[in-house]
Amino acid sequence: MNLSDIEIARSAKMQPIESIAAKLDIDEKDIIKYGNFRSKVSRQYIESVNGRSEGKLILVAGITPTAAGEGKTTTSVGLGDGLSRIGKKAAICLREPSLGPCFGMKGGAAGGGYAQVVPMEEINLHFNGDFHAIGAAHNLLSAMIDNHIYWGNELRIDVRKISWGRVVDMNDRALREITNGLGDVFNGFPRTDHYDITVASEVMAIFCLANDLDCLQERLGNIIVATSLDGEPIYARDLNAVGAMTALLKDALQPNLVQTMEGTPCFIHGGPFANIAHGCNSVIATRTALKHADYVVTEAGFGADLGAEKFFNIKMRQSGLKPDMAIIVATIRALKLHGGIDSKALDLENVDALVDGFSNLKRHVMNTRKFGIPVMVVVNRFTADTKAERAMLVQLCEKTGIKIVESNHWEEGSDGSIDLAEAVVKLLDEETPKFEYLYNSQMSLWGKTRTIAQELYGAEDIIADKKVRDQFAELQKRYGDLPICIAKTPLSFSTDPLFKGAPSGHVVPIRTTRLSNGARFIVVICGNIMTMPGLPRHPAAEDIFVNDKGEIEGLF
Repeated sequence: MNLSDIEIARSAKMQPIESIAAKLDIDEKDIIKYGNFRSKVSRQYIESVNGRSEGKLILVAGITPTAAGEGKTTTSVGLGDGLSRIGKKAAICLREPSLGPCFGMKGGAAGGGYAQVVPMEEINLHFNGDFHAIGAAHNLLSAMIDNHIYWGNELRIDVRKISWGRVVDMNDRALREITNGLGDVFNGFPRTDHYDITVASEVMAIFCLANDLDCLQERLGNIIVATSLDGEPIYARDLNAVGAMTALLKDALQPNLVQTMEGTPCFIHGGPFANIAHGCNSVIATRTALKHADYVVTEAGFGADLGAEKFFNIKMRQSGLKPDMAIIVATIRALKLHGGIDSKALDLENVDALVDGFSNLKRHVMNTRKFGIPVMVVVNRFTADTKAERAMLVQLCEKTGIKIVESNHWEEGSDGSIDLAEAVVKLLDEETPKFEYLYNSQMSLWGKTRTIAQELYGAEDIIADKKVRDQFAELQKRYGDLPICIAKTPLSFSTDPLFKGAPSGHVVPIRTTRLSNGARFIVVICGNIMTMPGLPRHPAAEDIFVNDKGEIEGLF
């Protein structure tokens, strides 16, 4: 009988969280326990170790994924366990799952098979309350905007130009566009509004990019919420909202510590969208892990064209951290999809389609090498992969000069990732990274966007109508030094999700721009990007229930 992920996770013999902290030389007095198996690491302790040297940072990214994803989180967990298995002091840094995808299409997001972080149910549902705090801080600011208008609008906010909406951590398409303030005069002034999912909030992006509590508070104050009738930006600090927002977030800002099924320490903290934000866990968690482990494994969302690019150009640039190597996770299933095979036939052997789809993997590797770090391909094995397909992929990589390792962590845990761990250590010993950004801060915003499109997407150029070009020109005057965060489909290098493989010579159309002033980046939106997803026809929530033992079933 095949066990579900939640059944496998439930079989884990979890260690007390103070024992996990001790593996990183963190004393029990420096953690804040949430029961026996999860905790936060105290802010005071983190500040006390700022002068420590740091371990090696390993980024796990991926090829252009199928709708179900290719297992970056599972691979991150498997590699962390493999490193621990061969005697290395390792830690893992992941994003927190959002309730929206958990109840929507993807299910849980704590790894899979025998490469999971636990306790799986608590991590996927509510966890230590961070997302609640982020949503509350965001919505407090929303409420204070409407309250300010109700009591006379001293700041002369133009109610037609309020950009700050509301958030909820759930997929709910009915909230994308709303009208509020209806009814009695005491309910405020009617106006149009919108909801995003919590992970799309700028507060989430700020939370994950802040270096400390002071940095968080300053960034929150810089959020632009609206425009005045005089055409001037209205900031969160103008509404005197920042102190209360910071109060809601101060405990959440302390990183969460849990463990894998095999007892490897894992920091799970923050979870911004990988489209309109940078799609990585918090800077604080990553830096804390680096000061306590010799090898730190972290991940970036979607394919490397989105997640890795933003990890390098946004997270690394703003934090001052530098990666030592990158892993591109590939599956034979996804490569066959990029070779033109229907998604329903991916379990059938098709070597020719694999060869045709290899172009996608090759481009991701070549793109990542442009950042000056060593790159390795990891094949996340599926039971339907055939010997012929696996042999052909190895042959294609070796012919192209790409280092490749197969890993079977999903089925075997660290038994299946020892080769991967040893290959990673060997590569880090043999090659010295010379990390560099794809563009410098002085390049124009238009130039930065074009560079990403041409260098990473294979595009011939970018295009935009006069209205969007005027937006670029206006942003350039005040914010020209900021990095770019391109929001586009994760299912293709182009802006068309049906355009598979490694398209070249296409044009990237820009629909609009959005300033995330507190997070300190410019969002360039290409295509129809939803910041409030909807549930599928048969959401995962339909299969989740509590059994007669009081245990959650069907989460994944």
